Amino acid sequence: MNIVQQIQEPIKVEMDLFEKKFHKSMATKVALLNRITYYIVNRKGKQMRPMFVFLVAKMVHEGGANERTYRGASVIELIHTATLVHDDVVDDSNKRRGFFSLNALWKNKIAVLVGDYLLSKGLLLSIDNGDFDLLRIISVAVREMSEGELLQIEKARRLDITEEIYYEIIRQKTATLIAACCALGAASVQPDDAVLIERMRKFGEVIGMAFQIKDDLFDYTDGPIGKPTGIDIKEQKMTLPLIYALNTATKEKRKWLINSVKNHNEDKRRVKEVIEYVKEAGGLTYATQKMITYQEEALQLVAEFPSSPYKEALVKMVNYVIERKK
Repeated sequence: MNIVQQIQEPIKVEMDLFEKKFHKSMATKVALLNRITYYIVNRKGKQMRPMFVFLVAKMVHEGGANERTYRGASVIELIHTATLVHDDVVDDSNKRRGFFSLNALWKNKIAVLVGDYLLSKGLLLSIDNGDFDLLRIISVAVREMSEGELLQIEKARRLDITEEIYYEIIRQKTATLIAACCALGAASVQPDDAVLIERMRKFGEVIGMAFQIKDDLFDYTDGPIGKPTGIDIKEQKMTLPLIYALNTATKEKRKWLINSVKNHNEDKRRVKEVIEYVKEAGGLTYATQKMITYQEEALQLVAEFPSSPYKEALVKMVNYVIERKK
């Protein structure tokens, strides 16, 4: 049993039922849309986000999940899928998890419309069932994800991202959705406990921060990681190891680094030189330390909960985030 299966084990029954409910929620009367949604649900990833919803709900409510928990998990998966579809269009990406993206198979116009459809399905699922508290959590996440993407685009043009701005970008782009998953899990079973919901939201947020920093570190690693080494540099993305290297560089070296990322990001030899410099400057060590700090904060936030299979699975999830190989 691999680590993801171990994490899923305490909620296997819930995840199986969720699969059925999620498939049902995707059904439409439009044949083309049915073909596309069938393609989507049969190429799903690890489904970490619904897992967070169920594990948190069951940890904070003595093993009890309810229909609101299932709806919360479905909504987050619909919204997440919609953002991935739109991301592939924005990035002009032809592959997603090793399969062709929707825009590669059905072109941009259809991909954008399918993304919009999934988004509206998620919102209506909450509205039709009166889950307005859950809808608010989701809506804040969607707004922040959009803001984070636009902030990154704005800053990438000038390459003037400070460490503080970097944290804000990854908080909005990546961490806010995992934070929403954990807040949804708590809110689905304990809707009146604002302190608990905020604690779980924060738990998800710090896991998300650690997750993104781990992704940044992959850019400097050789191996089966799901993305080519140096891709962030080629796309002019300012990641934490690079930001640290820039902040500690001499004026001349800083100028060379910025020039390399801005004007020579397609030059494989130059990109390799940048990677080597970032390593030598201690960028990877610094980013790893920050990632571990977030990991420790996440573990601290669940430390007081009674021991249970759900808590143990969440602890495994936190550790998996920083130990994963891809």
